Amino acid sequence: MTDDPNSAKTKRPQQVYTLLVEVGRKAGDGLPDKATGAALLCYASGVDEAEAVRETVAILKQADLAPLDVTGHGTLDERLKAGDEIGEDERELMVRALTENSVIVAQMTPFYD
Repeated sequence: MTDDPNSAKTKRPQQVYTLLVEVGRKAGDGLPDKATGAALLCYASGVDEAEAVRETVAILKQADLAPLDVTGHGTLDERLKAGDEIGEDERELMVRALTENSVIVAQMTPFYD
């Protein structure tokens, strides 16, 4: 049986997007005491970047973080085409995000004034 191109719901494959999320301060956020915010490097699965961003923001809010801005850096293929060097550790985290259909926070860098 083949997929019907006229079907109302054609399932699009999940991809993993690299996102850089800036967060501000919020009570109970777990950031270091003197930090004014942080940058989070995340790998998030989604059928498109907009879905990956929505899911990431929702999960960060559930974790008592205050997302302020999200910058998308594309999928693995897009990053490779742009000339990014992507190490094995980073690729493993991307595979994990895809396999678990999840958001992985790979790195957190606090901001200080």
